[in-house]
Amino acid sequence: MPGRTPRTPLDRLRTPRRFPGFLKTASVCVLIAGLLSPLSQMAVAAETATATDYCGGQCSDILPPGENGNATLAQILLNQAFGTQPSHAEDQLGPYANLATGYSALTTDKINTFFNDASFGVASGQVASTESPAGRTDVTIVRDKKTGVPHITGTTRYGTEFGAGYAAAEDRLWLMDVFRHVGRGQLTTFAGGAASNQGLEQEFYRNAPYTEADLQAQIDNAVANNGTRGQQALADANAYLAGINSYIDASDSGRYFPGEYVLTGHKDSITNAGTIDHFKITDLVALASVIGSLFGSGGGGEVNNAVSLLAAQAKYGVADGTAIWESFRERNDAEAALTVHNGESFPYATKPDDPQGEALPDAGTVTQEPLVYDRTGSAATATAATTATTAAATALSSARRGMSNALVVSGKSTASGHPIAVFGPQTGYFAPQLLMLQEIQGPGISARGASFAGLSMYVELGRGQDYAWSATTSGQDIIDTYAVELCQDDYHYLYHGTCTAMEKVEQKNAWTPTTADGTAAGSYTMRVYRTKYGPVEYRATVGGKKVAYTTLRSSYLHEADSIIGFQMLNDPDYVNGPAAFQAAAQHINYTFNWFYADSTHTAYYNSGDNPVRASGVDAEFPVWAQAAYEWRNWNPATNTADYTPASAHPNSVDQDYYISWNNKQAKDYTTASWGDGSVHRGNLLDDRVKKLVAAGGVTRVALVKAMADAALADLRAEDVLPDLLRVVNSSTVTDTAAAAAVAKLQTWLTAGARRTETSAGSKTYANADAIRILDAWWPLLVKAEFEPGLGTPLYTALTANLPIDETPSAAHGPTGAHAGSSFQYGWWSYVDKDVRAVLGDTVAGPLGQKYCGGGSLTSCRDILISTLKQAAALTAAQVYPGDDLCAAGNQWCADSIVQRTLGGIKHGNISWQNRPTYQQVVEFTSHR
Repeated sequence: MPGRTPRTPLDRLRTPRRFPGFLKTASVCVLIAGLLSPLSQMAVAAETATATDYCGGQCSDILPPGENGNATLAQILLNQAFGTQPSHAEDQLGPYANLATGYSALTTDKINTFFNDASFGVASGQVASTESPAGRTDVTIVRDKKTGVPHITGTTRYGTEFGAGYAAAEDRLWLMDVFRHVGRGQLTTFAGGAASNQGLEQEFYRNAPYTEADLQAQIDNAVANNGTRGQQALADANAYLAGINSYIDASDSGRYFPGEYVLTGHKDSITNAGTIDHFKITDLVALASVIGSLFGSGGGGEVNNAVSLLAAQAKYGVADGTAIWESFRERNDAEAALTVHNGESFPYATKPDDPQGEALPDAGTVTQEPLVYDRTGSAATATAATTATTAAATALSSARRGMSNALVVSGKSTASGHPIAVFGPQTGYFAPQLLMLQEIQGPGISARGASFAGLSMYVELGRGQDYAWSATTSGQDIIDTYAVELCQDDYHYLYHGTCTAMEKVEQKNAWTPTTADGTAAGSYTMRVYRTKYGPVEYRATVGGKKVAYTTLRSSYLHEADSIIGFQMLNDPDYVNGPAAFQAAAQHINYTFNWFYADSTHTAYYNSGDNPVRASGVDAEFPVWAQAAYEWRNWNPATNTADYTPASAHPNSVDQDYYISWNNKQAKDYTTASWGDGSVHRGNLLDDRVKKLVAAGGVTRVALVKAMADAALADLRAEDVLPDLLRVVNSSTVTDTAAAAAVAKLQTWLTAGARRTETSAGSKTYANADAIRILDAWWPLLVKAEFEPGLGTPLYTALTANLPIDETPSAAHGPTGAHAGSSFQYGWWSYVDKDVRAVLGDTVAGPLGQKYCGGGSLTSCRDILISTLKQAAALTAAQVYPGDDLCAAGNQWCADSIVQRTLGGIKHGNISWQNRPTYQQVVEFTSHR
């Protein structure tokens, strides 16, 4: 709901009335004292065994809020009552937040004021604790004093991975348990029937409705298809699981397990009755399916594309409507910011000259396939539960939309002659964080960095001995929609001419009373119908024939495959330069942009299993489920096909610089994302890094400053407002209210158009009125500029493809309020191209026609001034209506970032920054 703080996926953990009745007695004091004795208080002065480190003290990283994501019941109660924090629960939040006001004065010796030293090992004076889990002599876990990050050193491969599992459970057991249940569609049975829990499991079950057999088959196939490395991955996973389960047993026996298990009824705080289920290998695939769905599954949306195309054709006629639609789609916009910017072309998913097999729905017939059935005992109706987006699902969906960024500069342009990288994933802000930090040193493994909790048998983003790597989500299209013609009834379809039954997959969930939001005990069933072409997502008619629209993605039934690529990235004997790095990334089937830096080279590779489509198939729209339009050599039994070769994926070595903020990868490479046009948040990085490279002598400090400055920039103000003001000022502004607003906007623009505090901790923006005016003006001006010309049906359909706005405070936007990530999705490019066209500028790849004022500069100016006056008249309370966290009118708070709780510990909000959640700053000084 606009204006409301997103509720947590486990809302009931917040609510005191959910605590067991024993808390009303005096025994609570004794209980708290008994629970405050975790293993983490053991400290032994010792120095870790380390691998050779070629970073020379110039590798740093940060991951808020803190490494410790587990809390006992007592620690949760103390946090909720007094705000106290468990050790290392939020010690990285302050440094991360402070960069927003501290970056302008940054110097080399201050970098680790805002980041952690990411060198290998722990100096003896910085050792906080040392343990050999389960009494093993082949692995040691050392934690440092500053951050509590686990440094795992093993003398055997099994022991190393056992230690990795044990450390993961020490830091994220509850979160791992939540996500294995989310991945199986079983969160409500595990954690209760709160609306947010229901929404969260529904969000992911529709995309990956896997049976236990499906999960096991993924493991079997990944092992069988990858030889020795596949066997090693299986052995690593089993050792990792043994470590997790060893910690479960130890914490249960010692009664220091996460307190959320008590609050959700899985454990009794007095008798210790109840169990924490051991993890099994299929749980890892369930976890991977959630992460893959969030960050590595580009594509889809073909039905929505078809709906907006039909609206355009209804407005303008087939030929002109198609041309107008294509201009808004911006498949290959000439003005788009590119990661590979040397002019090299990588054609993929381009528009065919003569499209074949399209199956566009009849207008008005599309309905979404129901997911929820047989609901009992819930205050919500089945229809509402099926269609509503709960706050929890929105919170995790924002992670999918938020994505990541990268700035990498070749040694040719740096002061030292060594490449520099500032990069990381923008995975959203959660407590505990989805990622966790670790260092792993053992036979065949030498890496430090971040991994998703429960998948941390390898470092997934980080550094090796003499190289570092990171990723951004790429979004190229690996998902297609097929129209299966129905036969016999609504649950049979034609497959190669034979009437075939759909497979019904169900997950039945039940919960007991009473959750914090008042949901009573109840149950419901999630039901997905699967075809050989994937799960059914929509139904419609095409030319009067009843069809089901299915969604087929290349990573479906293959979530486990990418483990091989991550294993390679952690192997110091494998990665010895850019070519090996790119070869490792080729084994990752998720849609990511991968970046690399060592002391001499930089590199880039775009990963993902890109299916080879049949000739003439347009990836933008649904096609008929017929053999002629299937992926080439597609095998429905295994969901495998021909994929484009590595050379066809955007890739590069030693380009002068690379930037990525989920922008277009390269010329002719079409992603599934709308908005890859003339104005994209990638421009905020590209403009700054290009300027640094042109000047030469780039340093770590300069590159961090460029990132931090872009992180505070308002994209609309920096790249669109100047042209809007050109229109407004094309004649003297005589209206006093409009003139005052223009003056404020111009002053802000001259000052840099950033959303920054007046001083550190002031919680008040400089140029606050100008920011308020633009926040209010943008939605008004977009609607007034485009809706009259497009007509309401087409305007509405296009906004379903691409929301008009995504400001930091926009609860109505795709990311939601307090999410950090901003300006990824919006109509900035459309406004920019249209206004420049009206001004008479040359526009490469213009929109199909001029919209602002019908193309008249005078009329366009009138529209802008009218909407500007409306915006300026709105109060702060109207623009920022307030929510559970912020009072109405509190602009800074409305923008602020919240660590959305996935457990019992809460943290304070921090000032807005548009930057990666986990971030590295690296400059290697030498190489093996």
